[in-house]
Amino acid sequence: MTLNDALQRMLDENDCRALAVAAADAIDGRDFQALARLFEPDGVLVRPDGVELKGHAAILAAYATRSPDRLTRHLVCNQYVAVDLAAGTAQAACTVLLWSGRHSDAATPRGRPADPVQQVGEIRDLCARTPQGWRIRRREAWFTLVQDRSGTA
Repeated sequence: MTLNDALQRMLDENDCRALAVAAADAIDGRDFQALARLFEPDGVLVRPDGVELKGHAAILAAYATRSPDRLTRHLVCNQYVAVDLAAGTAQAACTVLLWSGRHSDAATPRGRPADPVQQVGEIRDLCARTPQGWRIRRREAWFTLVQDRSGTA
């Protein structure tokens, strides 16, 4: 591998890691247009419940139905990216800790109360280099662990 190839691989890996963080920020910030733009125009998002959303309009429509009172924070970690320079694609993976609550709960200096159910999930992305930069071609997300402090589980 040449020095230029190694440098390009590192830049591409960084761009693909940034996609996962940008998607979490867009969801948490309720900027669903920005979320949809992170995908290729006919990109696919498979949600943890197995529902498959294809294309910007489907992604936007699904997320727009979320309650405006829902407050989420996705903590993205354990990112791994494998770039195929020749194909212009990358396989990316990360772990996500999802905390949620409600905007309508009173804000305190310590924040708002978290819901009693917290989840650890995983995301696998197929990313592609496009004229607009790296985009998600296919995302599969699922939950691996759940903690329920409500006493109902």
